Amino acid sequence: MSILRRVQPGDSNPPAKPGNASPSFTSPTMKKLSTAGITTSQETYQDLKNRVQTKLLAGLDPSMDVTKTAEVRKTIQELFEQILTEENIVLSRAERARLFEQISAEILGYGPLQPLLDEDSITEIMVNGAKNIYVERFGKIQRVPLTFESNEHVMRIIERIVSPLGRRIDESSPYVDARLPDGSRVNAIIPPISLVGPVLTIRKFSRNPITVDQMIQFGTFTPEFVTFIQACVESRLNIVISGGTGSGKTTLLNVVSGYIPADERVITIENAAELQMRQEHVVTLESRPPNIENRGEITIRQLVINALRMRPDRIIVGEIRDEAALDMLQAMNTGHYGSMTTAHANSPRDVLSRMETMVLMAGMDLTVRAIREQVSSAIDLIIHVERMRDGTRKVVNATEVVGMEGEIITLMDIFVFEQSGIDNGKIRGRLHATGLRPKFMDKLEAAGAHLPANIFSPGERRNF
Repeated sequence: MSILRRVQPGDSNPPAKPGNASPSFTSPTMKKLSTAGITTSQETYQDLKNRVQTKLLAGLDPSMDVTKTAEVRKTIQELFEQILTEENIVLSRAERARLFEQISAEILGYGPLQPLLDEDSITEIMVNGAKNIYVERFGKIQRVPLTFESNEHVMRIIERIVSPLGRRIDESSPYVDARLPDGSRVNAIIPPISLVGPVLTIRKFSRNPITVDQMIQFGTFTPEFVTFIQACVESRLNIVISGGTGSGKTTLLNVVSGYIPADERVITIENAAELQMRQEHVVTLESRPPNIENRGEITIRQLVINALRMRPDRIIVGEIRDEAALDMLQAMNTGHYGSMTTAHANSPRDVLSRMETMVLMAGMDLTVRAIREQVSSAIDLIIHVERMRDGTRKVVNATEVVGMEGEIITLMDIFVFEQSGIDNGKIRGRLHATGLRPKFMDKLEAAGAHLPANIFSPGERRNF
């Protein structure tokens, strides 16, 4: 077993006497130290990390601006080297670098999660208590060999995330939605609601927003669909993007919203701000949960109502999940064309059912027919995305909301994804036009959008 040693002045490497042994630290990469004749008692790696970290924190200036990461990291490096020298702690270069990075992550970052947040190939991080950390890479979930020290350690990291946002998490409010400075979405839930300890889920967003070309390359949609959706956005159609959890709704909304003209005023409304709008004139609004006295809550519905007074050209709601749906529909029906939102649903038809349910949650005395008329007149297009079994995300429907026939809202698929098979676990297929021309073509042409004559032709259905 390898040994970390403390070298004393004049030490000729005698065996340590019982009761007078200095603490040492076990390392899997330092076996040669134990053969050098230096003998000390053992201490865990964690004990060493905690001791050095505590001494380092004591030496840091509490008024230091931690947002200046490079300067703070340089200061930490100097203090770290000084402490190791003063305590005569000898580490290999690899162990010294590892210890420094872990301590830096505790001070400047998010502890064991920091290397996962820095890795671009990871799209989701899932912490199930202190000892179980999973990630999603390339659409597949896998466990990583990292752990927290304890549940208290997980709680410290959660507090570090939510505190700057003015949010709280405790036994009286045991779950919270938040975001990281880069816009990554965070959800945390703690005991007594969670029985496995604190649970933290982070939906990462790329430092460089995904482009249309990349999504075409990934097989999310086709160039023909891009031409179609660009015309729809520029012509100010009201669009709902639907799908299940993790299907890529927000990512698609980011891409689609990129076609909003730069001279329009856009108001975005979210529970935790994560949209990556590229326009210059964007106002971002974020809801707020109640404080410890159960006061001060600002809901999505209140923000939608307030946004109507802010002279928006478009209103973008990150996700509709409650009675705010009524106000969103009314905004779409009162001249705020080109508005967009996302909704959890299993299909375009399910979007309409969920909208009905959410409007009823508002407590208004409306008949089902009245609600359906509101929905059918407000929404022009539903884009449905799915996370496929192979981990890829694909647009599977682009569906027009045509209108009412009796008591039923009529839908018409413009584009559908047709699966042709599975090749080495990868789903093969292509998003293709159904051959039906949308009824809202008059709106597109009135707005000056001219689509190729054959864009709605089914054409040759090739595998993507």
